[in-house]
Amino acid sequence: MNKAVFLDRDGTIIEDVGYLNKPSEIKFISGSQEAIKKLKAAGYKVIVITNQAGVARGLITEDMLQTIDKVLHKWILNSGTHLDGLYYCPHHPEHGVYPYKQACECRKPHPGLILKAQKDFAIDLSRSFMVGDKASDIEAGQRAGLKTVFVMTGRGEVAKADRKTSPDHTANNLLQAAEWILKQHE
Repeated sequence: MNKAVFLDRDGTIIEDVGYLNKPSEIKFISGSQEAIKKLKAAGYKVIVITNQAGVARGLITEDMLQTIDKVLHKWILNSGTHLDGLYYCPHHPEHGVYPYKQACECRKPHPGLILKAQKDFAIDLSRSFMVGDKASDIEAGQRAGLKTVFVMTGRGEVAKADRKTSPDHTANNLLQAAEWILKQHE
């Protein structure tokens, strides 16, 4: 079984610009590509788990979202590492248009995307982590049985007050989160 680190995208790996809807808006948070490289070198699968309600709201098409994800992955490849997977939820339970306006199990804080990736990559959840800047990231990780790391980038400072439960660790950014994760299995 594989170990994995699940990462939120906006506010964790890249700057949260609201509803990102074109590749030119991608800006990596300092140290995030280095963090992914360190996690990969330590044998972790690195998988992005992201809510993308902009699709439901009609602010971005799934085709453009997939283009953005390809560009993101290309830039990570150019930095000397890669993502093992990228899963997104295009739904919203209250806003949007058919077929995207719906309650689902893939939208964080539900763990549906994590559980799908677990099956796809034969992941041992007890040896894995979820890293994100929102309460929903932490809750999704906890519901899936992961250790969780809350990062203060993105919406972290504001979202800290919204958390219903405490993460296993809080870090200033993804690089510090990765360094903490790597110490857990030394």
